[in-house]
Amino acid sequence: MDDGSGDSLAGTLHHPAVPAAARPLVVLIHGLAGSEDSPYIRAAAGAVLARGHAVLRLNLRGAGPFVGRTRQRYHAGRTQDARAVLAHLATTLPDLAAAGVVVVGYSLAGNMVLKLMGEVGALPPMVRGGVAVSAPIDLSATSRRFLKARNRPYHLWLLRQMKAETLATPAEPGTAEAERQAAVRRARTIYDFDDGYVAPANGWRDAEDYYRVNSALQFLPAITRPTLVIHALDDPWIAPEPYLAFDWAAHPALVPLIVTKGGHVGFHAARREQGAILGGEWLDRCLVRFLETLA
Repeated sequence: MDDGSGDSLAGTLHHPAVPAAARPLVVLIHGLAGSEDSPYIRAAAGAVLARGHAVLRLNLRGAGPFVGRTRQRYHAGRTQDARAVLAHLATTLPDLAAAGVVVVGYSLAGNMVLKLMGEVGALPPMVRGGVAVSAPIDLSATSRRFLKARNRPYHLWLLRQMKAETLATPAEPGTAEAERQAAVRRARTIYDFDDGYVAPANGWRDAEDYYRVNSALQFLPAITRPTLVIHALDDPWIAPEPYLAFDWAAHPALVPLIVTKGGHVGFHAARREQGAILGGEWLDRCLVRFLETLA
């Protein structure tokens, strides 16, 4: 779909082999440097399709097949793209959207989904619930945690991926975009990338301003529709303190599933169970059970 900006948003829609009545459409959104083909997206799609849900594997703006083909790029708070996709579904596939939609975000998109669910007055009525997995709900704290020595290999790999995605769209010499891309080339950390590219490209003063405006933590209290929040306290890249300090009990629409172990978008079952989904993936079983409460 074209959202009017000249860019396109794309995904892959799957219909279940045996549709189940009144099952909401599930929209799966990948994390930073991922796409609709990320392994966790494919695994979740298989799990929910097997339970009779239609599934949309959505690419964020400028990701997947559209790397190098958009003028703007995704970031942790770009909820307007999700709303545009939902509006498009309601218009073009009204029968499919009639049972409602559940939006599921992983990592960076988990922050986006929580922000979407908490944006008072902007959440489309078709959204019946949300799921966030390993979401960096405090973006500033996450950026600082990436600087720890133990995270250096992944930090550098992720930064290389981010640079490659961004620089795949050549900028006209002498333009503001060319200056921002020069900052991308100089960046030595994700903070540098956010400070030199993401913030100025989207109208924020600097990285801290971008983090302040878009961190999901401030949107959690406004969420009124069922929202599952899955996170592991041993996540190497996301600080546990924001999750531990938040008063979950005061907000009944939120369903926190905070566990001690699981890593970042990991949560593999310790053993295979009889009839377990996709060979025992705990994360996907939790997602399916949450969907069952909405069906």
